[in-house]
Amino acid sequence: MGRFAPSPTGPLHLGSLVAAVASYLQAKTHGGRWIVRVEDIDPPREQPGATEDILQTLRDFGFIWDEEPGLQSRSRPAHESALQTLIDAELAYPCGCSRRQLVGAPRGPLGTIYPGTCRDGCSSTETAIRIRTTDQLVAFDDGLQGRVGQHLESESGDFIIRRRDGLIAYHLAVVVDDELQGITEILRGIDLMDSTPRQIWLQRLLGYRTPNYLHIPVITHANGDKLSKLTGAPGIRADDAPAMLVAALRGLRQEPPANLGQAALEEIWAWAIENWHIESLCGVKAIPVHECLDSNPSNGLA
Repeated sequence: MGRFAPSPTGPLHLGSLVAAVASYLQAKTHGGRWIVRVEDIDPPREQPGATEDILQTLRDFGFIWDEEPGLQSRSRPAHESALQTLIDAELAYPCGCSRRQLVGAPRGPLGTIYPGTCRDGCSSTETAIRIRTTDQLVAFDDGLQGRVGQHLESESGDFIIRRRDGLIAYHLAVVVDDELQGITEILRGIDLMDSTPRQIWLQRLLGYRTPNYLHIPVITHANGDKLSKLTGAPGIRADDAPAMLVAALRGLRQEPPANLGQAALEEIWAWAIENWHIESLCGVKAIPVHECLDSNPSNGLA
């Protein structure tokens, strides 16, 4: 079982299309099921209408899901139950530290390393909840990037699983939902690979299975920045669907025929499923957007 899990913070762009295409092809070529889960658990960042826009775009590009798309927010009771389980087992604790209080804390590749200030108690009335970590190596074998591991306590410290505003944090929500939905393989961008050891840590503490992971390269602008909403990536449009679908296949290094972008969507998908070779992405971490596009792009992405 595979999944595509977009956040409703704006329209899909070429980078998100690449991730959706890869997860879809990986599931379909291995006889698996594929679902869409909209990760709508951060209302302050969401855009009105983005969820339906994303789902309609996927329909327009010919994606076929194996069950009705779900909203992560509907799993809130399960998120809260998992949180309480961790608190009751003393694996998680309240933390009243503000960002200002942590300004002087050491920093590592994952950001601020939490120094454990509230591990032994907290008097603040407004708190987040952090998960306890240890410095044992949390490692996994990524299907494309090889062996990956982190010593959580020294590289990130105890991390937040419920925010100060009461919202469940991404790491806990995604772990609970993947378990509930029976996800067995997670294919996503390499920009999320540093999150995986933290999610595996939560899976172990909650007694969950650990899915297989494959982290694909991100699509980048000419300056090396990841293609994203924050870096000005334009939304993809239904009238560009065949050309953009073929662009995604180029970004995934599948070497589609030069004239495939002139074919119907059904033909493009048939070719893609028959010719899917994920091995071409082994060890690749980034692909410039110009490698995705034809010689005369008109979409402003280059």
